[in-house]
Amino acid sequence: MGAAVVILIAFALMIPLTAIVLDSPVVRAWVERMHGGSIEPGADLKELTRKVGILESEVEAVTRQLAQIQEEHQYMQRLLDDPARRAAAPPSKTLPKPGA
Repeated sequence: MGAAVVILIAFALMIPLTAIVLDSPVVRAWVERMHGGSIEPGADLKELTRKVGILESEVEAVTRQLAQIQEEHQYMQRLLDDPARRAAAPPSKTLPKPGA
């Protein structure tokens, strides 16, 4: 009777382990390859090329924004460093006081 319980417990533990292994990406790729593969070989390359193009345009946009922020920072730094320029700078917009 003790051996039957051990076998039953081992079997019960093998069910989730089998599910985890069969659901792994490696097994999915192997099954797809065994069935002839549903994706054409050039499709991955085309998708990667498209994604690289998108990433390049995003990097260019971020680079332009960074350059603009750097210019604004340098301008503000010069204003803060030179009191004469600060006095000549156009007044900043301030929020109206509550109740005014």
